[in-house]
Amino acid sequence: MTVVGPAPAGAPESPAVTPAPDPPVIPGPPRRVPRVRTVPGRIRLFVALGVAAVLLLFGTVSIAIGHARNGLSAIGHTAGPQVVATADLYFALSDMDAQVANVLLTGRESGLGPGRQAMLDRYDQRRSQADRAVLQAADLASADATEQTTVRTLLDGLGRYERLASRALLLDEQSGHAAGPPPQAVLDVYRQATDLMRLDLLPKAYNLTLDSGTIVRHSYLAELSAVQGGRVWVGLTGGLALAVLIVLQIFLSRGFRRTLNVPLLVATIVVGALTAVAVVVLQHEGDVLTEAKEDGFNSVLALSRARAIGNTLHGDESRYLLDPQRADTYEQVYLDKSQAVLYLPGGNLDKYYAAVAAGVAAFPGKADFLGFYGSEASHVTLPGQSDAIARVLKLYQAFQRNDQQIRRSVTGGRERDAVSQVMGPAFGAYDDALVRLTALHRKAFDSAVREGDGALGGWNVVPPAAALAAVLLILIGVRPRLAEYR
Repeated sequence: MTVVGPAPAGAPESPAVTPAPDPPVIPGPPRRVPRVRTVPGRIRLFVALGVAAVLLLFGTVSIAIGHARNGLSAIGHTAGPQVVATADLYFALSDMDAQVANVLLTGRESGLGPGRQAMLDRYDQRRSQADRAVLQAADLASADATEQTTVRTLLDGLGRYERLASRALLLDEQSGHAAGPPPQAVLDVYRQATDLMRLDLLPKAYNLTLDSGTIVRHSYLAELSAVQGGRVWVGLTGGLALAVLIVLQIFLSRGFRRTLNVPLLVATIVVGALTAVAVVVLQHEGDVLTEAKEDGFNSVLALSRARAIGNTLHGDESRYLLDPQRADTYEQVYLDKSQAVLYLPGGNLDKYYAAVAAGVAAFPGKADFLGFYGSEASHVTLPGQSDAIARVLKLYQAFQRNDQQIRRSVTGGRERDAVSQVMGPAFGAYDDALVRLTALHRKAFDSAVREGDGALGGWNVVPPAAALAAVLLILIGVRPRLAEYR
């Protein structure tokens, strides 16, 4: 074992071992903080969200207002009036045939009713009205091939009817017969004309009105649903925009030790006002659409149909006297049409007369009847409507009572008295009362449409102007804060 001792005196010391130096540290790229975590980044994020929310609100308001405008335009200015025009077509056609029957029934006698020339003038007026109504129906049916075919068929049939009616009137004038049934030659031609009218033209006109009414109903339901849904979306998008602006206001107030950012506050007020007013306007437009459709359009259309059918009732009375061979047929047709206007149980005319008297006497306390007047009596919403319905019903009862007297006169062999009763004032008084009731609903319809148009005035400018003002105010409000970081 070897022992190493200390180094001898004077011997040189071994050099100390120096540790190797650490390798140099190369600095890396500076660590970047995400911009969104910086104050300017957060401000820009809130601004972007606020602007996007405001633009979304603008788009939602514009779309909802557009649906309200489209619905009001369809019901009040385009399809709705055209549908009423098609209902007028049915009335005009039925009155044309009724006037021809009246002229043939009175013959050469001028002291019955308004007189031969007045009835011929009314025939010409109804023919012109029918021509205009057919043209309006053609406009409404422009997008439907089936309805276009119906309109063309109506035009062709109307031309054939006018030729047959003109020939019957000419033969009747040449015959110079007394009041009552005309000669057989006249009657043969008129049968062709009235069969064409009652069995072909009037059913087509009625179906055309129903089809056109379906177009309006679908348009109304679609636009009303869009307006109601749009009101909800406006509320949601407006609430979102307000929430973003309020959060931005709080962030700036706390971060920069300021109480309020005035431009941002004004932008918040603008957004809130636009949201609140738009919701109120859309609610109002939905109510107006419903009022125009339910209180106006529906009743105007139903009462127009009732008037047209009532006109054919008067014509059936004339045809009952004009053509004794078909008297039973015309009597049954008269009962069927009467029950369409005011339905009350009755297997024959005598029972129906009694049922009408009882039903009218019970109104307005009780309305146990259906038909067009049943629908009208079950939906009384307008001032004066109940009194107007009561007057129409009483005069309708008087018209039916007159019809009963006509048939009794025929049974008793008093044909001249029956003709005089047909030409009497009973139907005219009833028809005038029905026109006034229809005018009451037409006034409500026009008022609702006018009110809706007025409420939408300026709404093609308000949403973009409010949105632009809100966006500019937001940018103006944050610009000084962002400038502090430059």
